[in-house]
Amino acid sequence: MTIPTLPLLSLSEEEQQLVTFLRTDLMAERLKLGLLDAYFNGEQVIHDLGISIPPQLKTLHTVIGWPRIGVEALEQRLDLEAFRWADGSDNAELTEIAEANDWFDEASLAHLDALTYGREYVAAGSSDDPDGPPLVTFESPLDMTLDWDARLRLSRAALRECQANRYDYGLDPGERLVTLYLPGQTVYAVEANGGWLVLDRDEHGLGMVPVLRMANRQRTADRVGRSEITPEVMSITDAACRRLMGIEVAAEFFGAPQRYILGASESAFQDAEGNAKSAWETYIGRVLALERDEDGQVPTVGAFTAHDPSGQTKIIDLYARIMATQLGLPPHMLGYTSDNPASADAIRSSEAMLVKKAERRIRRFGATHREAMRLALWIQNGEPPEKSRRIETVWRNPATPTIAAQTDAAVKLAQAGIIPPDSDVLLEMAGLTEDQRQRVAADRRRAQGRAFLSSLTSAEPDAEADDGDDSL
Repeated sequence: MTIPTLPLLSLSEEEQQLVTFLRTDLMAERLKLGLLDAYFNGEQVIHDLGISIPPQLKTLHTVIGWPRIGVEALEQRLDLEAFRWADGSDNAELTEIAEANDWFDEASLAHLDALTYGREYVAAGSSDDPDGPPLVTFESPLDMTLDWDARLRLSRAALRECQANRYDYGLDPGERLVTLYLPGQTVYAVEANGGWLVLDRDEHGLGMVPVLRMANRQRTADRVGRSEITPEVMSITDAACRRLMGIEVAAEFFGAPQRYILGASESAFQDAEGNAKSAWETYIGRVLALERDEDGQVPTVGAFTAHDPSGQTKIIDLYARIMATQLGLPPHMLGYTSDNPASADAIRSSEAMLVKKAERRIRRFGATHREAMRLALWIQNGEPPEKSRRIETVWRNPATPTIAAQTDAAVKLAQAGIIPPDSDVLLEMAGLTEDQRQRVAADRRRAQGRAFLSSLTSAEPDAEADDGDDSL
């Protein structure tokens, strides 16, 4: 007799297969992602060639933060400021969802993870409060993965695995908690007795998996995404770290100039009791005041040519220029400087590649943010927004133009009649942030209200005068 299992308490066979498949993929990727994380944090292990570094200094660890500088320089130009409807309707609902989920601050963390690991995940679900806004979270690829349908460009299933804390269903800290996202429901389960015990099922009925992937550097054959910390970047970082390590070793060996003494007696290297002095005591002590020998000759004292680290620093400058090319950064961001300072135009020209990369990431990441907002509206209202109503994401300009140039361009467009003078587009072109544009709009409404009241006040005396003429 087969005893039926309750779907609320256990995973179905298909769900168990999905959990096993997705966990295997998650575990396989964690090692690669851990290596990228180590390079970002400067914790990677440097493998020396075993030639120029003595065994006593093998534990010496040198760090150069170029991968982190490259990733953060790009992320700092990706500032999401607002969501709005393309048709100009009220954005209050979008703003409420974004503020409830701290969307704009969390977006910076998501962008940083996507650039470092090559991907980030966005999950949407119902809030614990039935009347509250939907819950939107950004999840690290260290904890989440999904099964992707390349033809439909949709996820078939997603899995998030983490250690439970005391707030998760009253579980003991450290227990393995998984969340399985399916097109019709979200399943929460905990590992127990070699299997999975279902804790809850959220029957959302969306017909799609409420998880999106924010991928970086995609290709048609690779939709998962790639990190900005490429193998070339890792190789040059290792080479630069080894060169810095070589400088540290040279400092140990050649920090004090090497000297030689010719014609000194044995007593010059002994103390008053006839014991041999240490090399350091000899160097800083009596060797500076040697006695004449029996023939009256003074011992010859000389010094070898001191070690010059400039050759090593030139190689590090070369690595900096190569790294700047790989990361698309101006060389001065990596510490490389020339004798002649670059002009403002030259600096902007050197940032062209970085700006273009930022614009491409805004286009790709903005699509993910828009879809995540549509998904949140779907969960909140019970039905998806109309496809004709398009959501726009507002980003800060990733370039570094001068305020004077932006303002001049906006003024010329208004004077030419291309854009109305009271248009919000002009304020955006002038470089004002979303908050500043809203304040300007509020000031305009107040000014219009005062002007309207002033017109009414000035019209009342004229009306009274007209009434007086009619009475005559």
